[in-house]
Amino acid sequence: MHHTNTPADGATERRRWLIAANIGLGVALLAVLWSPPMSQAQPGNRAPGEYALVGGETRGGDADAIWVIDATNQEMLVLRYNDSRHELQGIGYRDLDADLKRSVGR
Repeated sequence: MHHTNTPADGATERRRWLIAANIGLGVALLAVLWSPPMSQAQPGNRAPGEYALVGGETRGGDADAIWVIDATNQEMLVLRYNDSRHELQGIGYRDLDADLKRSVGR
């Protein structure tokens, strides 16, 4: 009997999602690196961000997600890859500074 080492459908799908997510993150990183300085890009006092990216599963759903945390501006964005449209979509946003101020005021 000859066995082939083919990944299960779920593993293949996850691998494709991870490849697409990495491509999307690479494009986003290039866009940030090639964008004009913030003083030219928009008026106001928003500082250039310091980003951390974390991947994981969403609670109660079957989709994986990417959490993008901007430590400088205290913001968090949650993205997921839409397989049918082949794009990253925003599924959540939090102003961490505002959340912290609310919890301190309790």
